[in-house]
This record gives sequence, structure tokens and C-alpha cells, in this order.
Amino acid sequence: MSLYKIRVADLENIMEQDEIDLKTLQSFCFNGIPDCNGFRALCWKLLLGYLSPRKSSWSAKLTKQRELYKQFVNEMVISPGEQDGPECIDHPLSDGPESNWSTFFRDNEVLLQIDKDVRRLCPDISFFQQATEFPCEFVKERERKLHVRVAPTTLSSANVERKGIGMTKINLITKRATESYEAMDAGQEAHWEVVERILFLYAKLNPGQGYVQGMNEIIGPIYYVFASDPHLEYRQYAEADCFFCFTALMGEIRDFFIKTLDESEGGIKGMMTKLSNLLHEQDAEVWERLREQELYPQYYSFRWLTLLLSQEFPLPDVLRIWDSVFADHKRYDFLIKICCAMILLLRDQILENDFANNVKLLQNFPLMDINVVLRRATCLD
Repeated sequence: MSLYKIRVADLENIMEQDEIDLKTLQSFCFNGIPDCNGFRALCWKLLLGYLSPRKSSWSAKLTKQRELYKQFVNEMVISPGEQDGPECIDHPLSDGPESNWSTFFRDNEVLLQIDKDVRRLCPDISFFQQATEFPCEFVKERERKLHVRVAPTTLSSANVERKGIGMTKINLITKRATESYEAMDAGQEAHWEVVERILFLYAKLNPGQGYVQGMNEIIGPIYYVFASDPHLEYRQYAEADCFFCFTALMGEIRDFFIKTLDESEGGIKGMMTKLSNLLHEQDAEVWERLREQELYPQYYSFRWLTLLLSQEFPLPDVLRIWDSVFADHKRYDFLIKICCAMILLLRDQILENDFANNVKLLQNFPLMDINVVLRRATCLD
């Protein structure tokens, strides 16, 4: 029997228990989750705390959360005019704090940034441009799609018509600006449109944090895993399940995205300091070389850490990295170890390069076997 089949059988044994031993599961997943049978989607739900180890609780929990998400969509993905009754005095030009229209226009400012970001999500694969099997019931009409609210237009041309002595008539012809991904017709939704809705709802429900550019890169792999689940009953609710798992993950790394917490231990500057200190412990010569060149961690590791390395590796490698990060009991300490391992594996080049080439090297991490990186990270203590 191959090693892969042995690992699949071992995971099946773990998952067959009425109450899953979370420590055993974490230990297994740290070494990679088999890419079959929807194992990764289910394991991530457990590792991120969305599902409890007690399997008998899953059905009720999933039903409750999915209904809650449906309620969020019904209440928040709606134009004010659709919910106004004939007695309502709210008006699109109202700027009062109680005005639904005022909130609507503020939301659109956030939505515009989300729309830009999700239209270029994971461009190396076609998945996010493809149609989901389960378009949201509430937004099947084109007018109820979020991206329509912020559809960019550009003035293409103006036809001037002059008839006789009277007024000059100008016909303005507009067209949509160039988009990375095209939207689907009414009745269909592309996967990126689903991700846009999740991020919009997250921003609405977390006003203290809102949406920050880069969150799209964190939610992308989670949604991809859930929406690719071979089990229909899970795939059908990928949107709702992704929302709650993303929310749980953001609850852990929210300090990375809040500027006022940059200096805190859990803030991004604190994380970069930990990385620098670990590099100094592991290889003082490389650390000194980067310091001499004034090539500080913020030049390269800010993106590594805030986006959990989702931009440095191909998607399959990102999924493998996240298996280990999610499974580690000190998740973000292990993330720092991975980042340190990445630098150490480039040791010879860093010591030889000048500042410009080192910046380029670290900002564009070269293709490398991800298992080599993870093995090196595991050895760092």
C-alpha cells in the first residue's frame, strides 16, 4: 500500500470516531491533509473551530449557522428603495444618520474596493471566473447583484447633433470599464461574485474593522476548498460555511489589519520583530547582511505575514502551508518559522546579492518545493 493510501486510511480512522480527538487530528493535519474526499474542507472546519469534535452536534450547528447567514443576506444585500413602503419618507438625497440611503452610499465606497479586489482573485486559475452551481436565491435578478451597485463606467464618446437654430443635443455614449473578471448574466453567479458578497457582509457586520485590502487573498483559498468539496451537501453551503470560517480566522489575525495595533505584540510590527529575532538566532550572518543593506522586514515580510503567504506560492502550495498553520497549536509562531525558513533557504544568494537584487529576491520568492520549506521550518526551535 502506498504512503498516500496509508495516510488516507489513518485520517478515515480519526474521523470515524463519534468524538474526534482534536490533538490527534492536529498532529495528523500538520503533515498535510490528503487532497481527496473533501477531507481538507472538513478538517479546516474543525481546526478553525467552526465544528466541534462531537460529530452529533454538527447537523444542528450547520443548520443554525446557515440559516443565520441567509438572514444576513436577506437583511443586508438590498437597496433601500426595495424595502421602503409607501409611507416611508426616506429619500436618496437624505444625508441624515437614520437614512437607509445614506448608509447605502457609504457601503458602496467599501463595496467598490471589494469589487476591484475580487475581480482579480487567483488569476492563475479559472475557478473564480466559473459559475457556481448554487447562485444565491436572493440575487438571481441582475439588479440585486452587488457589483451592479458600483459598476464602473467610462465616457466612450459624445455624438453632437445640431438641427437648425435650436439647442445642441449631445448624446453621451457610455460603456463599462475594463474588468478583470466578467459578471454572469441574471440567474447565474461566478465564484468571485459569491466571494464579493461574503466580504461585503463581513465588512457590514464588523464596522470596527470593515474591509481591508488583502482580505480577499485570505478568503480565496478557504472558499476554493469549500466550493470544491466533492460532497454535494457541503458544497451547496460553501458560501455560508466559508463566511463563518473566514470570520473565525479573521478573529485571530485581525490585529494584523488594524493600524492602531501595529505596535502591539500581536500586531504586524510585533510579528515582523519576532521574525527578525528568529532569523538572528538561526543565522546571524544573513541577519547582519540584511541589516547592513537596510533591508528591513517591512520591505518583504509585511505581505508574507498579513496574507499568510497566500501571494508567495501557487494555490496548491498555499493549501498545504495552511494545513500546517491551522493545525499548529501556536499557529502564527509557526507562520513566522516558515517565513524564517524561506530566508534561510536563500542564504547563499542573500549573502552574494546587493540591496536591489535581494529586494527583488525576497519580494518575488522563487519556485521551490513547499515540503522543503516546511521541513526546514519544523526544524527551527
